[in-house]
Amino acid sequence: MEKIAQALVAKQKGILAADESQPTIKKRFDTINVESTEENRNGYREMLFTTEGLENYISGVILFEETLKSKTKDGKSFPELLHDKGILPGIKVDKGLAVLPGTKNEKVTQGLDGLKARLDEYYQLGARFAKFRSVITIGHAIPTPFCIEANAHAQARYAAICQSAGLVPIVEPEVLMNGDHTIERCEKVTSDTLACLFYELHKQGVVLEQMLLKPNMVISGLDCPEQADVQTVAEMTLRCFKRVLPPALPGAVFLSGGQSAIVATEHLNAMNAMDNNLPWEISFSYGRALQEPPLMTWKGDPANNAAAQKALFHRAKCNGLARSGEYNSDMEKAA
Repeated sequence: MEKIAQALVAKQKGILAADESQPTIKKRFDTINVESTEENRNGYREMLFTTEGLENYISGVILFEETLKSKTKDGKSFPELLHDKGILPGIKVDKGLAVLPGTKNEKVTQGLDGLKARLDEYYQLGARFAKFRSVITIGHAIPTPFCIEANAHAQARYAAICQSAGLVPIVEPEVLMNGDHTIERCEKVTSDTLACLFYELHKQGVVLEQMLLKPNMVISGLDCPEQADVQTVAEMTLRCFKRVLPPALPGAVFLSGGQSAIVATEHLNAMNAMDNNLPWEISFSYGRALQEPPLMTWKGDPANNAAAQKALFHRAKCNGLARSGEYNSDMEKAA
């Protein structure tokens, strides 16, 4: 598991999150007027995964259960397809959000019941790592300490069960961008969330060298009148991490949240350009920020596959270069 965790944050590489549930992929397909059928979903994902050279910048792909069990047009399973390209297959294992009793609509993640049996099956199907997402909302008098603690406890239980099944856990405590909060408030909530999380991970015996963190960046709320610039986001995110992330952690693979594809790359690049002597790798595990350009190019038409793959490869390469602070905006113009 330690070797897998290290491979997932190898230099110049990051993770493609393609683990959209059926309701989420339907929303994505609605934007391009494509029906969300099993055939279309498989066709889209096969287009993504067969992109030539993708393995140069993508170390792993997070799959949804349907995709883990599905096959390509030629009858090859998706995990086998990825494995043959030198890309590690992963699996989303949480079961979505539920209202946390005793709170004002704060959420806790479901999916711990029966998890070990599901993980054993996923391992047999080829998965070598997993992901479990929790959500922390910033608002008036929230998040409460109870919400932060409940989600940290669930994440640590998931991670411990995951390691017992031989899969590397990616722990994703997402502090949402939604709201009008300042970047300073985001930093405080992110710091509280991560500090509580690593306390729980320690209590439950999770081996830090055999896991990864998938955090949000410290960023202004989407509706905040004053949006922090790229350099400020990078500085405050790294400051937060240096205060709370243990050096034993192999890496942090950022979620993109509501950021645009280019802004997510700019933030990642600024962090890696700022400090190349960090105890953990600073990488990416982007969904929309990698997929939106190829999705808008693909439009459900196989005739557009080559152009869509070119768009995906470009975004993967830009983020791969941002891993060492070598990205610049001229790459977008050239593309």
